[in-house]
Amino acid sequence: MISEPELEGGTPFDTTEVLTEERGPRPPRSRRPWLWALGGAVLASAVWGGGLYAYGLKKEESPDLGGYKTPVALCELAQLKALTTVLGERGDSGGEEAGMDDPVLYSTGCDISFGPGDSGYHVSLRYTLHKVTDPGPEFKARAKDYGLVTEIGGLGEQALFDDSGGEGGQLRVLDGQAEIELNIYRNYSIDDEGNPVEPPPSADLSGIDVPIAQDVLALMEALKK
Repeated sequence: MISEPELEGGTPFDTTEVLTEERGPRPPRSRRPWLWALGGAVLASAVWGGGLYAYGLKKEESPDLGGYKTPVALCELAQLKALTTVLGERGDSGGEEAGMDDPVLYSTGCDISFGPGDSGYHVSLRYTLHKVTDPGPEFKARAKDYGLVTEIGGLGEQALFDDSGGEGGQLRVLDGQAEIELNIYRNYSIDDEGNPVEPPPSADLSGIDVPIAQDVLALMEALKK
């Protein structure tokens, strides 16, 4: 018979445990996922903003090509009417040079003959458009390296000329990002032994810089249409 709140050989119950529906307070919820999401949004915003800035900067840094176009059929655009009056009738062209057509640089060339084949002249043209870099700082140095020291006004930003000792002429023009080069060479024939044949009297090329400048100016305008 149990008469006391303990069993023989058992453990006494000092207190009575009461079960209720109430629960203890929950541990605080971690805020790390929210902070991670916020940090990711900030980072994405920074990357996106940086991308827009870089895109805008790149767009602003693209040079103004001044209306010069690519690709072009240089032999067709270069009519060279002024030189025809000095060098004689224009002959067949040597065709368009393959050149280069790249996102940063375009370059093409053309060869045209004038007058009789054995005593006429050969005109070489080249058109280069720099789409990214500025050719200005190097233009004059390279022109002087070829012996072009006479400056001609009214042609682009810079124009340098040399008369090739009265045997032809060379003109290089810089107009913004575009470079135009025109060279005139006299044709010579050789005999069976490889010796040059005395050519007939050549045209008077004194003042050849004037028709060269006129034709190059017309070509520059045609390259922008």
